[in-house]
Amino acid sequence: MKLYTSSRAPNPRRVAMFIAEKGLTGIESVQIDIGAGQHRSAGYLALNPFGRVPALELDDGRVLCETRAICSWLEGYAPEPNLMGEGFDERAFIEMTDRRVELHLFLGAANCIRHTHPGLAALEQPQFPEYGTAQAEKMRETARWLDATLAGQPFVAGQRFTIADITAFCALEFARGLMKFRPGQEGLAHLQAWRDRIAERPSAGALG
Repeated sequence: MKLYTSSRAPNPRRVAMFIAEKGLTGIESVQIDIGAGQHRSAGYLALNPFGRVPALELDDGRVLCETRAICSWLEGYAPEPNLMGEGFDERAFIEMTDRRVELHLFLGAANCIRHTHPGLAALEQPQFPEYGTAQAEKMRETARWLDATLAGQPFVAGQRFTIADITAFCALEFARGLMKFRPGQEGLAHLQAWRDRIAERPSAGALG
């Protein structure tokens, strides 16, 4: 298998962290330089016509794209440790939480950064700074919800570490780097304590 990825980009980091938590080895990593436009090259567009990373090329030649779809495939390929739920009930509640984090925390941060950071102007055209600023506040609303959630449970989706923790952690690290967002500095002590605990996991160092 080959994983087409890009160091430090948030979605590839989610997959890299998922792979690390699974303890999977033997997946070849192929770096795609987004800054150099490799994601828009004819060769890469033949693999993923949307020109996004990551993409997982399976041994039979098929290419699987979209972060959560890749993780779903890997969960079936290597069922333990379970990260997406045991049985339909737990799977549904973990997916609900993961989707909330992805749509409102992760994408809020991403949209803010894409539309306000000058370093991404070449990748995001046109930029809409007012939209980006509004998205930053939406992201903070979700962070406050998550802080309240973590006041009553140790992990994002409940009592154990799951894919929802990976999505939330990568979202916060992305916001930490380019939005200078620090939960603790904004009164979100539970979210900060959770982030610091997750950062101690070996998988937190996986960057894609």
